[in-house]
Amino acid sequence: MRETHRITHLFENLYTGHPWIEVTILPTLQQLTARQAAKRIYATWNTIWEITHHMVCWRENVLQRLQGQIIKTPANNYIQPITDTSDGAWQNLLARLERSQEAWIKFMQTFKTKDFEKIYPVNELTYYEHIQGILQHDAYHLGQIVIMAKRVKS
Repeated sequence: MRETHRITHLFENLYTGHPWIEVTILPTLQQLTARQAAKRIYATWNTIWEITHHMVCWRENVLQRLQGQIIKTPANNYIQPITDTSDGAWQNLLARLERSQEAWIKFMQTFKTKDFEKIYPVNELTYYEHIQGILQHDAYHLGQIVIMAKRVKS
């Protein structure tokens, strides 16, 4: 199996499949209401909504990097207060997440294995490191969301 197929499988599994960690991104988020996602558990913690927004922005950022764009990461690291906490806004964020997933799958299906070694000039990491990094980033934040979801649903 080609490495691009293995990575595509990792993206699919973490999103809605059967990953080794036994939890997935979309079903975990879909079980939350907008009110639950916007609930701040502790004053110094980000909300599930803020974390989800952060994840989506980073998915988009890294994909743009691998498509040849030089991206300046904002000082807020894509963590910002959510001003519209309506059900519609929450569904819009989940739809944006879905579009990012579709874009990643499409990208990986056409990605050339030789391009894994390309270097992104800003941080001098390889494209392979970026791809693995975004998977790790998603899994890390999914863990936070799972823990927080237990609290906001109780």
